[in-house]
Amino acid sequence: MGAATPASAGGRSCRSGCVDTWREFDQNVITHSAAHHLMAIADLLQQHGYARVSDVARRLGITRGSVSISLRPLKKAGLVEQDENRHLRLTETGSALVAAIKTKRHLMQRLLAEVLGVAPEQAEIDACKLEHLLSNQTAERLLSFLRFLDTDPQRGREFVRGWQNYEAGCGHEPRACPSCRDAAECLAEKLSGAAAPRRDP
Repeated sequence: MGAATPASAGGRSCRSGCVDTWREFDQNVITHSAAHHLMAIADLLQQHGYARVSDVARRLGITRGSVSISLRPLKKAGLVEQDENRHLRLTETGSALVAAIKTKRHLMQRLLAEVLGVAPEQAEIDACKLEHLLSNQTAERLLSFLRFLDTDPQRGREFVRGWQNYEAGCGHEPRACPSCRDAAECLAEKLSGAAAPRRDP
């Protein structure tokens, strides 16, 4: 039996486009863990001039065995190399990827905290979750939007303040709300009623 595909927000099966996106996500070499391994190597190289498996393990608070396992797909993908002295280094592609991930984290953190009004601590956490998933196209548009706000700081602050003070006032009636009409249910209520999944102890 094949693997089940994720359901859409309305409980219906995903269309083919959604399934393709899910498969692309599932096959992505740059997982959240991989991104942190790459950035740990980059930080160690910048701070000390070298990086070993033991150094990465210490930086991430995990075992050397776990680091070695996590590095295998990164080496296979041509992002990390290890010399005869067991020193790790990022390839040109790996270095470019780290720079892009850090840039995306910075952009997302600014959007969440400065524009959407998310608490700084939560903005940092959410940006960290999204940094390796955001496409270059989306990141470029986000950068353009932030540049637009930065071009005229006063008008930018007024724009953000106006949005943050905005209240829809639709009374949670989907048919009266242009944002919820297509979903045929109140999106705000769905979000407020969603509890974070519990982790096994």
